Parts: sequence; C-alpha cells; structure tokens
Amino acid sequence: MPIKFKESQTVRDRATGKPTTTNYYIKQTPTEELITYINGRSSNAKTKQKCYNELMKRGIKREHIPTATA
Repeated sequence: MPIKFKESQTVRDRATGKPTTTNYYIKQTPTEELITYINGRSSNAKTKQKCYNELMKRGIKREHIPTATA
C-alpha cells in the first residue's frame, strides 16, 4: 500500500448518489505542501518523518528545507 499523507475522504454525489473516494497519497502531494507541513507547529511527528522520507526520495536534503519566514 502507498504511504498516505492524510486520511481518505469519501464524498457522496448529490445528483447520482454515487460515492467518490479521494486518496491523499504522499507521492501525489506537492513539495511546497510537504515543507509547509514540516514547518508547521501542530505537525504530527510520525507524519513529519513520512514527509522527510518523501523529500529525501525527491532529492531534497534535510539541511536545505527552508524555514518559514515571518
């Protein structure tokens, strides 16, 4: 199974009544969103590590992750 960034979301279409499932896999998440999550204050440690691993896979070193500027 692929690694998930967030829980899957199931939404029912009002017109047809058919459910549609949206999966949030970490490999589909944009790099900017992963960096924003890592720099966030309320980040879960387990998910943070998943983000670090994905960024390493993409070739972004841990030292080069920009911090949030005010």
